[in-house]
Amino acid sequence: MSNVTRKHTALPKAQILIEALPWLTRHRGKTVVVKFGGNAMIDAELKAAFAQDIVFLHHAGLKPVVVHGGGPQISSALDRHGIVSEFKAGLRVTTEEAMDVVRMVLAGQVQRELVGLLNEHGPLAVGLTGEDAHTITATKHRPRIDGELVDIGRVGEITAIDTGAIEALLADGRIPVVSSIARSQDDGHVYNVNADTAAAALAAALDAETLMVLTDVEGLYEDWPDSDEVISRLTATQLEKLLPELASGMVPKMEGCLHAVRNGVTTARVIDGRVQHSILLEIFTDEGIGTMVVPDDEDAGDAE
Repeated sequence: MSNVTRKHTALPKAQILIEALPWLTRHRGKTVVVKFGGNAMIDAELKAAFAQDIVFLHHAGLKPVVVHGGGPQISSALDRHGIVSEFKAGLRVTTEEAMDVVRMVLAGQVQRELVGLLNEHGPLAVGLTGEDAHTITATKHRPRIDGELVDIGRVGEITAIDTGAIEALLADGRIPVVSSIARSQDDGHVYNVNADTAAAALAAALDAETLMVLTDVEGLYEDWPDSDEVISRLTATQLEKLLPELASGMVPKMEGCLHAVRNGVTTARVIDGRVQHSILLEIFTDEGIGTMVVPDDEDAGDAE
């Protein structure tokens, strides 16, 4: 290959890096909470790309914190143990027996695999659950169905966050990977908490710059199912008005985004985890993919 040819093939790469420069400057030193879920958790190539993205953010001077659930993995483990999965109000009914499996799958399988993928790139990731150092505390969640409070077992509602352990890991240059299990505020048990909700609560408590929630859709649709036009940006109040109309799976994600921006997080984004490197595309390019939620007091013209 001649020197001239080499220069031409290298130039686009340099231009791509330069395009990222304003974003690198803007986000340097900022905490980013990423909720890992959906297809990105199951597909081997997407998992590897996700790990690369998180390590890239770390080396670019950001402070990524990963929060994960594990719905599909929990369902298959419960099947293997002969435990029937029952859902009420969109939440998994979690018996004592099921909770043991949930804890084992989240902390012993999903988290370990993710920590392993990240640590292929260096001694970076440290796994913990919400039980560790009182990171997430919860009390029993009783959803209201048809006006009645219903018992769905060991499903928790977050009552407190202690960011001490996560902040210590970030200060030490590590990447915390948090499983969405909480300690109990009142009865000595552990609780299964929704990972979208946990990520939003942690983002607010950590005073994060950004909350990113990986999903299996392109973002929030303008007029689903009549249109597949994605709403690229909306304010907290605009989102609040849309909440009653959303599909049940999107509700905890969008409620999480709303909670985050109402509690000090600069932007919350729902992005398509089926797209390789969607995190880098969202943070470091002009063409953000997905839906971004911003606080009400932000000037509507200020896209970032």
